[in-house]
Amino acid sequence: MSSSPSSLKNPPVKTEDMLIGALLRLPAQAIHRRIINELNAAGFKELRLPHMAVLQFPGPDGVRPSMLAERAGMSKQAMNQLLRSLEDLGYIARSDAPGESRARMIRFTKRGSAAYSKVHDILRHIEHEWSQELGATRFAQLKELLCRVWNSPLIHLPAENGT
Repeated sequence: MSSSPSSLKNPPVKTEDMLIGALLRLPAQAIHRRIINELNAAGFKELRLPHMAVLQFPGPDGVRPSMLAERAGMSKQAMNQLLRSLEDLGYIARSDAPGESRARMIRFTKRGSAAYSKVHDILRHIEHEWSQELGATRFAQLKELLCRVWNSPLIHLPAENGT
């Protein structure tokens, strides 16, 4: 007998019935896992999946922690914990922002720049694989449609505080 009630189990969903959130989230999660696995294999063994919140496009170099937290959809405290981890591991350095007394700025170290460059190499390889799987024309269409969504009001919602 199962330990969880049957009403709590998710019924199987056909791919064609999946909503857009899942169709975008699942490939993104798979890409993030692959990036971390390949970074680990390339010698960046300390990096873990949560670090993707910092390493994701467009990256942390020259950015304030509060902006990174906003991009990642997480609290400033959680972002600062990730930044502390990456700083302790030698991937980033935090310093005072020029001309601002309390603001901090993130910069890649040499190791951080190397890891971020490797992320781009991995992503180019993934794009090549996706292009082979979907065909060059369909892959180009996919990227074109995603760029159209990226540049549309669909993903640029007003901030919660009304600003």
